[in-house]
Amino acid sequence: METESQLQVSSNSGQPKEGTSFFKACFNGINTLAGIGMLSMPYAVSEGGWLSFMMLFIFAMICWYTALLLERCMNEQPLIKSYVDIGQVAFGYKGRAVIASFIYLELFLIAVELLILEGDNLEKLFPNMSLTIIGFKIGSKTGFVLITALVVLPTTWLRSLGALAYISVGGIFASVILIGCVLWVGEVDGVGFHERGKLVNLEGLSTAMSLFAFCYCAHALLPTICNSMKDRKQFSKVLLVCFVASTIIYGTVAVLGYRMFGDHLKSQITLNLPTNTISTKIAIYTTVINPFTKYPIVITPITNAIEEKWHLCKSRPISILFRTTIVVSSVLVALFVPFFGYIMAFIGAFLSVAISLLFPCLCYLKIHKAARRFGLELIIIIGILIIGTLIGIHGTYISLVKIAKNIKS
Repeated sequence: METESQLQVSSNSGQPKEGTSFFKACFNGINTLAGIGMLSMPYAVSEGGWLSFMMLFIFAMICWYTALLLERCMNEQPLIKSYVDIGQVAFGYKGRAVIASFIYLELFLIAVELLILEGDNLEKLFPNMSLTIIGFKIGSKTGFVLITALVVLPTTWLRSLGALAYISVGGIFASVILIGCVLWVGEVDGVGFHERGKLVNLEGLSTAMSLFAFCYCAHALLPTICNSMKDRKQFSKVLLVCFVASTIIYGTVAVLGYRMFGDHLKSQITLNLPTNTISTKIAIYTTVINPFTKYPIVITPITNAIEEKWHLCKSRPISILFRTTIVVSSVLVALFVPFFGYIMAFIGAFLSVAISLLFPCLCYLKIHKAARRFGLELIIIIGILIIGTLIGIHGTYISLVKIAKNIKS
C-alpha cells in the first residue's frame, strides 16, 4: 500500500518533500469517507428507527479516534508506510497477513458495490435497454455494469494520489448535488417530508449499525493518504476535516430521506425517487458519476501492494494487465451477487468493524506499552473492543442470512 517514489524523501537533504497538499489530502479523504454509504443512510435509519440515528455520530467519533490511533502507530515507527506494516510491527508476519486479508477483501467488495450501484441506478433510468454481444442478449443491469467497468478501467491505471485528488473533487461535488436533488424532490416536486417513522426498531437495529459502520470504513486507505502528503504532521487535521464533513453529509441525507419515505425506503435513496422529475434524473446521473471518482482510489492500495510485492510496476504493460484483471474480477462478483444493501451490511459488520474498530485498538496497545496502564485511554479502548466485537458477530450473522435467502430466491 506504499505510494510511489514521489512520496519518498531523503532525511539528509533539506529539500521539501514532494507529494499531496493538505487540501488534496482532504479531497481524497472526504471522497473516500463520504462514499456510497450516503445512499443507504435513509434505509439504515428506517431499519433501526430514529434512535439508531445517534449511532451514526457515535461511530463517527469512535472511528475518528481509532484513525488517530493508527496515526500514532505510524509516528512511532517512521518506516511504517501502510496499515499492513502496522500489523507487522505489532504482531509480526501473522498480524500483517491477517490485516492485509481483511483490508484487501474490504476494498475489493467496496469496488464490487460501486459496480452494483451503477447497474441499479442506470437500470432505473433505462429499464428496457438491452445489449446483444456475439449472439448473447444481455439485460439492462448487466449491460450497465459491463459498460461502467470499461469506462472506469483507464482511471485504475493512474498511480498518483495527487492526480486522483482532481477526480476526488468531482466525487465531493457529486455528493453535494445529490443532497440538493433529494431536498428539491421533497420540497418542490411534491413528495414532502411527512413521514414520521419509528422511534426504534429492534429487529433492524443490527443492520442499521452495520451500515453505519460501513460509512466509516476508510481506515484501510488512511495510511496511503497520509504517506502521500507533503507534510504528514497535518494529517490529524485532515482526519478532523474529513470525519466532520462526511458526518454532515451522511446525517443530512439520512434525515431528508427518512422524512420523505419513512419505512418504505429501498437500499438506495435514488431508487425511491419518482422517475418523472428532472431532479430525480439529475440525482441518478450524479450518483452514476460517483463510482468513476471512487473506484480508482479504492483499487489503488490493492494494486500498489501486489505490484510492489512482485515488482510488477517496473513493467508498465504488466501493471496495466494486472489492474485490468482486478477490475474484471470485481465485475464477475457484481454480476453473481447483486445485493447492494446486504453486501454493504456484511462489509460493515465483518470487515469494517474489524479494520476500523478492532485492529487499530489492538495494534496500538501492542505497539504503545504505556497505553496498557490503567486509565481513561485504556478504558475507552477496551470499550471500543467490546462494542466492536458484539456488533461484528451479530451483524455478520444477520447479513449472511439475508444474502443466503436472496441467493436461494
